[in-house]
Amino acid sequence: MQSSKQDKLIVFDTTLRDGEQSPGAAMTKEEKIRIARQLEKLGVDVIEAGFAAASPGDADAISAIAQIVKNSTVCSLARANERDVRAAGEAIKSAKSGRIHTFIATSPIHMEMKLRMTPDQVLENAVKAVKLALEYTDDVEFSAEDAVRSEMDFLVRIFDAVIQAGAKTINVPDTVGYSIPVLWGERIKQLIEHVPNSGKVIWSTHCHNDLGMAVANSLAAVMNGARQVECTINGLGERAGNASLEEIVMAVKTRRDIFSCDSRIDTTQIVPSSKLVSSITGYPVQPNKAIVGANAFAHESGIHQDGVLKHRETYEIMRAEDVGWNTNKLTLGKLSGRNAFRSRLQELGIVLDSEEAMNAAFARFKDLADKKREIYDEDLHALVSDEVMAEAHEYYKLVYLHVCSETGETPHATIAILENGIERRDEADGGGPVDAAFKALEKMAGSGAELLLYSVNNITTGTDAQGEVTVRLSKGGRIVNGLGADTDIVIASAKAYINALNKLHSKLERAHPQV
Repeated sequence: MQSSKQDKLIVFDTTLRDGEQSPGAAMTKEEKIRIARQLEKLGVDVIEAGFAAASPGDADAISAIAQIVKNSTVCSLARANERDVRAAGEAIKSAKSGRIHTFIATSPIHMEMKLRMTPDQVLENAVKAVKLALEYTDDVEFSAEDAVRSEMDFLVRIFDAVIQAGAKTINVPDTVGYSIPVLWGERIKQLIEHVPNSGKVIWSTHCHNDLGMAVANSLAAVMNGARQVECTINGLGERAGNASLEEIVMAVKTRRDIFSCDSRIDTTQIVPSSKLVSSITGYPVQPNKAIVGANAFAHESGIHQDGVLKHRETYEIMRAEDVGWNTNKLTLGKLSGRNAFRSRLQELGIVLDSEEAMNAAFARFKDLADKKREIYDEDLHALVSDEVMAEAHEYYKLVYLHVCSETGETPHATIAILENGIERRDEADGGGPVDAAFKALEKMAGSGAELLLYSVNNITTGTDAQGEVTVRLSKGGRIVNGLGADTDIVIASAKAYINALNKLHSKLERAHPQV
C-alpha cells in the first residue's frame, strides 16, 4: 500500500521505445497498441510509447495509444530540440495523462564527439526543451544521457537548471551499462544531496545491462532515493538489454524488509505480459530467466523437491501464482461458442478491428481446437498475432506444404505460395525438412536475405502444444523478425519465414525505430 509520495515506486516502462530498438523487434501500430493495453492492465505508471520524431509511423502509434490508454501516463521521447519536442507534444496531446521525456547527452565524450557542443550550449538546449515541452503538458521529464560518464559538477548544474525551468522528473541513466551498484547508488545519493530543490522532483534511473547489472544498479538507485525506475518487459532492449521490470518489481515486493517503497503493479499480470511481448517481438524468454522463465519455479534437485513438498518456503521465496504462473488456463475447446471466444479475447485486452476479423479469428480458433484438446491464453495470443500478421502483409501467403523426411534419405519439400495473388510452386532438398522448406521458399522469393536466427519454442505444455517459430532475416541493413505458430513445427517454420519475407517486402516496417 502506498500512503505517500515517498513510499510509491513509479514504474516507467519503455518496452515500446527502448525495447523496440532490439534488432528485428520493430512493432506495427496494432502490436504496440496490444502491448500498451497489457501494460495498462499490468498497472504500469508511465508507458513510454515511442519516439515521435523518429518516424510518422511511430508518432501515429503514440497518438493511438494516447487515445486508448486511460489509467497510465503515455509518454513520448524527444531529443532536446524544437522539432522533437513539438512532435512529441502533438503525439500525446489526446492523452488523459501525457508526458514528454526530453534528453541530451552530458558526458564529455558525447558532448565533444557526438553533439559538437560546449557544456554551456548543452545546458541552454536542455532548458529550452523543457520550457517548450511545458507548452504541451505540465509533466516533463529530463534525462542526462550517459550520466554515468558525466562530471558530477556539470550534472548538478544542468539538473538545477532544468528543475528551475519546470521539469518534474529527473532521470539519471546509465546509458552504456558501465556502472556497478555501489557506485551507482552513491551517485544518485550525491545528486539528491547536492542539486538545489531536489526534493521538488521525482528522481529516476534508467540502466542498461551491458555488464549484467541493470537490475542491481536500478535497485541501488532506489535504495538511495530514486522513486522511478525505467525498465522493460523481459529486459528487452538494444545490446544486452535494459533493466527487467519483472525482476525489479518482485525484488522490491519480496524484500520489503529492505525497500521502503512498493509499486502498484498487479504482479499476476507479469507472466501474461512477458509472453505477449515475447510472441510479438520474436524474442524468446530463456528458460532460466528470473520470474518469467519456464524453469523459474522448477525444482530438479531431490533435496530441493523434498524441501518444497514439506514446506514451500524452504526453497521458494515467491509463489508462482503471484506472478501469473498457473493462472492462465482457459477452458475452451471445439464445442465453445463465438460468445465465449469473444468474451475471453476482451478479458485478454485483444480488440479486433471488425466483425470480419472476429469471424476469421474464430474460424482459426475452431481449426486449432480440432488439433488441441485444451486452448490456453497463450494460444489465443499466438492465434491473433498470426491473423494480424497475415492481414497486414500478404504479398506472400502459404497455400500448400509437403515435406518428406526419412532415415537414409535426403529431406525434400514441395511448397505452393501466393505471390501478390499469383500461385507459384517449387521444391528443394535440404539438410532437414525445415531447411528444405526454407530453400524452396527462397527459390521462389529470391530475397537474397541472410538468415540470422531460427528459434523454436513451445507456446504451452504437452505434445499437442503449438510450436512458435522465430525467423530473423537481414538484408541491406534491415533486420526483421518473422513469427509463425502451428501444432506442426514445419508449417510454423514456413509461416515464420514467409512472415519475415513479407516484412522485408513491406515499406511500412522501419529498419530501425530511431532512424
